[in-house]
Amino acid sequence: MISVVIPVRNEERYIARTLRYLLEQDYPADKLEIIVVDGRSNDTTRARVEEIIAGDSRLRLLDNPRKLSSAGRNIGLAAAGGEIITFIDGHVYIANNQLLKSTVVLMAENNVSVLSRPQFLDTPDNNLFQRAVAAARKSKLGHGLDSTIYLKNDMSVDPTSSGASYKREIFKDVGHFDETFDAAEDVDFNYRVSQAGYKSFTSIKLAVYYFPRDTVKGLFRQMARYGTGRFRLFRKHREAVASGAMMLALFFVILTALIIATLFFRPLLPFLAIYAGVYLLTVLTSSVIVAFSDEVRCLPLLPVMYLAIHFGLVYGIIKEAIKTTFRQNKRKGAALGI
Repeated sequence: MISVVIPVRNEERYIARTLRYLLEQDYPADKLEIIVVDGRSNDTTRARVEEIIAGDSRLRLLDNPRKLSSAGRNIGLAAAGGEIITFIDGHVYIANNQLLKSTVVLMAENNVSVLSRPQFLDTPDNNLFQRAVAAARKSKLGHGLDSTIYLKNDMSVDPTSSGASYKREIFKDVGHFDETFDAAEDVDFNYRVSQAGYKSFTSIKLAVYYFPRDTVKGLFRQMARYGTGRFRLFRKHREAVASGAMMLALFFVILTALIIATLFFRPLLPFLAIYAGVYLLTVLTSSVIVAFSDEVRCLPLLPVMYLAIHFGLVYGIIKEAIKTTFRQNKRKGAALGI
C-alpha cells in the first residue's frame, strides 16, 4: 500500500494534470491512495480536485487551516494508511507510469527505508524563459554543490537534500515535519533521518519534473522563500546547512556594506568596483558556459536568472535573520521588564 501525500496551496494551473499522472500509474488501484492537503487555496484548486474525486475513490481532499506546507505534510501523514508514504508537490510532470512500482521495487532491492529522487525542471511544456530558469538552477552557480536532486545515476546517497519516499517506520523513529518551517521542512526532516543513521537510494526511474516559475518576480519570490527556510535550518542545525547559501549571503552583506561605505569614503570605490566586477564576471562566464552546453537562445536570459536566484535567496536569508534578531531582542526586553 502506497500513500501519496500532496500538500498544495493555489495550484489551479497544475494540480489536475499532476493528479492525472498519478492516477494513470501502473499500480493496483486497491493499493494506492492519494491525499491532497489544501492550505486554504483562494483560487480554484479545491474545485479542480473535487471534480476528480467525484470519479475516483483513490483520491481524498483534506483541509490545512495553517496553510503551511509543513503542516500539510503532517496532516497527510496522519491520514495516510500506506506502508510507504511518498510526498509530491502539486506542480509536477511525471514522464512514466512506473514511478510507484519502481518505488516499491527499489526500496526492496536496495534494502532501504528511504528513497531520494531526481527533481528536474525540464518539462516538455517549458517556454524559453522556463528553459533558462531550468538551465540556471541545475548549474553549479545556481544550485547547491552538495545537492543530489539533479543526479541521473542510480546510487546510494545521503537523504538530506532529496529524500521523498519513506517506510512508515521512519516517522515512528524520527518524528514528523517541523511546523515552524514553511520551506526547507523536507530538508530539516531528511537531515534528521540522516542523523538517525538511515541511508537513501536515488534512481532516474524515480524522477519527477517540476514546472519552473515563468516570471522573474515568481522566481525571486520562490528563492526568497527558500532563503527563509535555509536560515531557519541554519538556526536549528548549524552544521547541516550547505556553506554555499551562507557564503552567498555573506558576500552580499559585504557588498552592501561596501556600497554604503563608499558613499562616505570615496577611496573605497575601486575596491567596490573590483568586488562587484568579480561577481558579475562570474555570472556572465557561467551564463555563456551553460548556454552553449544547454541552449544558446537562453544566453540573454541567464544573467537575469542568476541575479533573481541569488538576490532572492539572500533577501530571504537576511530578512529572516533580521526578524529573528528582532524577536530575540523583544523577548529579552520582556524578560527584563523593558
